[in-house]
Amino acid sequence: MELQVILDIAVVALRVLMPIYAVVIIYQCYASMRRKRRDEKPLVTLFNNRTADKIPVLYWENSIGRSRGCDITINDPTVSRDHCVLLRREEGWFVADTDSKGGTFVNGEQIEDRTKVFIDDKIRIGSSEFTLLRGDCYDEELLPSRYFGKAKEKPVIKQYKLMLLITLFHLFMAVQAAFSFEVQDFQPFMVFGVLAGIEWGFFFISTVLFKRVNFELEALGLFLSGTGIMLLVRQVVHQAFVQMIAMTGGIILFMIMIKFLENPDIVIKLRTPMMIAALLLIAVNIVFGKTQNGAQNWITIGSISIQPSELVKIAYIFVGAGTLDKTQTKRDLFVFIVFSAVCVLALAWMGDFGTALIFFATFLILSFTRSGDFKTLILALSGAVFGGAIVLKFKSYVANRFAAWGHVWEYAQSDAYQQARVLTYIASGGLFGVGIGNGCLKYVFASESDLVFGIIAEEMGIIIAVTIAAAIASLVLYARAITTRSRSTFYSISACCAAGLLVIQMSLNIFGATDILPLTGVTLPFLSLGGSSMISCWGLLAFIKAADERTYAIKRR
Repeated sequence: MELQVILDIAVVALRVLMPIYAVVIIYQCYASMRRKRRDEKPLVTLFNNRTADKIPVLYWENSIGRSRGCDITINDPTVSRDHCVLLRREEGWFVADTDSKGGTFVNGEQIEDRTKVFIDDKIRIGSSEFTLLRGDCYDEELLPSRYFGKAKEKPVIKQYKLMLLITLFHLFMAVQAAFSFEVQDFQPFMVFGVLAGIEWGFFFISTVLFKRVNFELEALGLFLSGTGIMLLVRQVVHQAFVQMIAMTGGIILFMIMIKFLENPDIVIKLRTPMMIAALLLIAVNIVFGKTQNGAQNWITIGSISIQPSELVKIAYIFVGAGTLDKTQTKRDLFVFIVFSAVCVLALAWMGDFGTALIFFATFLILSFTRSGDFKTLILALSGAVFGGAIVLKFKSYVANRFAAWGHVWEYAQSDAYQQARVLTYIASGGLFGVGIGNGCLKYVFASESDLVFGIIAEEMGIIIAVTIAAAIASLVLYARAITTRSRSTFYSISACCAAGLLVIQMSLNIFGATDILPLTGVTLPFLSLGGSSMISCWGLLAFIKAADERTYAIKRR
C-alpha cells in the first residue's frame, strides 16, 4: 500500500514537472541551433570601375539587377530589373544571365550559359562594369547578422546532453502510462526501450559515423515523433510499434536526402524526373485509390495502406525550388504553375481537400519566394475562391463541415461531434493533464490522428500541447533565419516552403479540431498516427537541415 502511495505521488509530480521539462527541451533545441556559425564576411568583392565603390558579396547565390529586391542593386537604367546571377559552387564562381535585355559580358564577351569567372575578371552589366576581387579586399565593417548576431563558439548544451533530456522525457511518459492507468503493466517500458534504441542509434550514426557537427534539428524531430509514439501505448499499443517502424523509415529517408541534396546542381537536373514521378503517384491514386472518410487518398497493398499524397509533398518542393539562375526565368515559373494546378485539382478530385489546401498554401509561399510577384498571388487566390465555391455547392459533406463551423455546441451530436469532445476534454485536462491513458478523448473516432492535439492537451496538459505547437511553428522562424547563409537559393526556398508546409498542416489540424477553422482531417506533423505522414515529415525536415550551412561541414577532431 505504501508503495502504491509513493507511485501515485511520483506520477502526480511528473505531471507537474513535465511541462517545464518540455519547455526546456524546446528552448535548448532552438538556442543550440543558433550557435556555432561563422562570422559574416564577404566571400568576394565587386569593384565598380566607374564609381570605385566596393560591394561585398555575402551569399553563395546573388541576384544582380535594378530591382530593390535583388541582393546587389545597381542604379543604372540600362540594367534589367533581374539581370543576372553571381553564384558560387565547389568548382569556383560563375555568372549566369537571366534573360536580361542587354545581356551580360565577361571580359568583353557576351555569355550564353553559366560562365566561370576568376579573380580580376571584368563583368559588364548594362553600362556598368565590375571587377571581381577577393573577399578581404572589402575593408569596411559589416553590420551584425539580423538573425544570429556574432558567431559564438560554444553551443548552449552538448548534443548528447540534449539527447539525454529527450530520452528522460519519454521515460517519464512511460512511467505515467504504466502507473497512472487503472490497470498497471510494464508494456509502456517495452515501447520506450525500442524507441530509445532507435533514437540513440540515429544519434550515433549521425555524429560518430557521418561526423555531423550538429544534431539539434534531428533531436527536435525525435522529441516530437517519440512523444506521439508514447501517447499510443494506452490507445492501440501495436500501432506504437508500427509508428516506430515508420519513424525509422522516415529517418532513413532523411539521411538519404541529406546526402542527395549536397549538390544543388545535380538536384536541379532531376527536377523533371521528380515531377513525372509525382504525377504518376497521383495518377495511381486516382485509378486505384480507396475511399476513406470521403477522400480517395489511400492505396492498399495487403495489410499495408499508404497515402501517396504525403510523398508527393516532398517531390512538390523539389520541383518548386531551384537555383537562382533558374527561378528568375519565366519559363521555369510557368512549368511550376502548371504542375501545381494539376496537383491541387487532382487532390480536389479525390476529395482530399485538406491536403489540396496545404498544397495551395505551399504554392503561394513558393511563388512569392521565387518571384516576389503579388499579381501571381492575387490571381491564384481568386481562382481558389472560385474553386472553393464550386466545392461547397457539389460536395455536401464539406458544406456540412462549414455549416457546423463556429456552431460546435449546436451540432455537438452530429457534424461537430469530434470538435465538441476535443474542447470538452481539453478543458478537463487543465494545465497538467489527467495522466497518460486516463483521458476520454481516446474513445472518439480518429483521436490518435485528426484529434491528437486534444489527446496531448487532455492527458499531458495544455502547457505541453501549446509548447509542442510552438516548437513546430518556430521552424518557420528558424528556416527564415538560415536562408541568408544557405549555399543556394534552392536551399533557401525549399527550407522556407518545407517549414511553411509543416506549420500550415499543423494549423489546419489544431484549429480544425478546436473549431477555429473547419475540420479538414489532416494530420499533426510528427505526432499523429500515420506511417505515410511520419515519413513525409522527416523528408520535409531534410530540406530545412540541408539549408543549414553547418550540415555539410565535417566535424574536426
